[in-house]
Amino acid sequence: MVSTISCQEFAPLSKKGGFDMIDVRTRPEFYEVHAVGALCVPLDTLNSEMIMASRGERSKEPLYIICRTGGRSAQACSAFAKAGFDNVVNVDGGTLAWVAAGLPVNRGTKMRMSLERQVRIFAGLMIVAGTFLARLNPWFLVVPGVVGASLAFGGLSNSCGMGVIIAKMPWNKSLQGQACSGSGGCSGGGGCSQ
Repeated sequence: MVSTISCQEFAPLSKKGGFDMIDVRTRPEFYEVHAVGALCVPLDTLNSEMIMASRGERSKEPLYIICRTGGRSAQACSAFAKAGFDNVVNVDGGTLAWVAAGLPVNRGTKMRMSLERQVRIFAGLMIVAGTFLARLNPWFLVVPGVVGASLAFGGLSNSCGMGVIIAKMPWNKSLQGQACSGSGGCSGGGGCSQ
């Protein structure tokens, strides 16, 4: 079972500092807004053994994991648990709840278009293209079927393969390394793991 902590419960710890937190969202999402002190380690690059080894003596202390709403961070917590690390804690509600609770954040360059919106546009275009191409050959109906199945799987598993692919597109990578504003900037634990 994954341990969780609400942002309200985390508030005193946030003010005190000295905690380890990783944000498992994509880099563009992270650079838009992230919890002060969080380190970006996208879920698709997560290596639990390496992260715990890098913590040294602090590996016995809780590692807090955050994402946008809590789904991807719960997946990351499960990956840590499968690797034998039970001192990981999911930040319930993710960055959206963190911001709503008024906890400190770093803000960077806002994405021109959210990743979620890009996925909806891409999926919609694929469905329309497959439907029109089916007039030429009925086998093109496979395209909307695969996209629909992918969206259904993403909803059921709380993961998004299209989102991972779209996050790696050049227009989304251009946000990496841009300065963050707000308390603390992007340095001091707020950077992004490569």
